[in-house]
Amino acid sequence: MFENPEISEDELPRAGTVSWRDMDSQFLRLLLLQAGLIVVFLSIGILVLQRLFEVALADDIDVKTGLLWLLVPVVAIPAVSWPLISVPRKGYAIRAKDILYKSGVFWHTVTAVPFNRIQHVEKSSTPLERRFGIATLQLFTAGGTGGDLKIHGLSADTAEKLRFFILEKVGASVEQH
Repeated sequence: MFENPEISEDELPRAGTVSWRDMDSQFLRLLLLQAGLIVVFLSIGILVLQRLFEVALADDIDVKTGLLWLLVPVVAIPAVSWPLISVPRKGYAIRAKDILYKSGVFWHTVTAVPFNRIQHVEKSSTPLERRFGIATLQLFTAGGTGGDLKIHGLSADTAEKLRFFILEKVGASVEQH
């Protein structure tokens, strides 16, 4: 006969006992470099636009392009501040039966992916990430249409170790069924 007994709240495991691991320190440096590159390209674009207006409309109209320079701090402040705020709030944990990932500044999210649901694990990195020794680990689960969990900001070595560990766990759980 089918039984489905109720579980009291006291019997639930405590999630607060998880030892979270931080993202690699190079990840923050990478994000700050990307923010700096955005500011540099924005500044170059404004400078080019300013010069084009000066050449095209030199004698006809006095164009005020100085206001465009206000875009630089408007873009730079959030672009530099956001990684400093968000990266310390990210973390991951490996447990016996699942992998956890937390993120979020305003909306906090904790995602748990059981190893027995994982079908595929992928490690990837962009050329800039490879320069910093950073990688992304992407987990695909049964029934998912895309990557069900992406963990950005791992060291390439850690991502590879986690990939092999998860594949071993997935293989072990498949063999037991």
